[in-house]
Amino acid sequence: MDVIELMNRDKFAANAGCKITEVDANHAVAEMTVTTDHLNGGGVCQGGALFTLADLAIAALVNSGGKLTFGISNTVIFASSAQLGDHLRAEAVWVTDHPKIPSAEARVTNQDGRLICHITGMGYRKITTPPAK
Repeated sequence: MDVIELMNRDKFAANAGCKITEVDANHAVAEMTVTTDHLNGGGVCQGGALFTLADLAIAALVNSGGKLTFGISNTVIFASSAQLGDHLRAEAVWVTDHPKIPSAEARVTNQDGRLICHITGMGYRKITTPPAK
């Protein structure tokens, strides 16, 4: 199964406006535009929306080898706030492509290249392939 098809099954990320735009063996990119639905009580993009975007990019990368991989640990550092209308890009790259416990990091930046947050993620790679629809 194609990794983009697998990521398109993630209804939560899709409903949050997140979309995979690039995937290869070395990196994955997810993008979204901040809408009023993403804003928290302080008027900036809610941290969970930022995490969802980065998590989708990390998931695409760690699943790109064809083995079903689930996240088991994540760490997030919020560097600055994303504003209404910002176009966000999360690029995930490998920390280590371990056969059982892969690790990747994603940097979320806005349209000006400003760092919004940095997330590291660790996964557990199963021996099975992703299930058919």
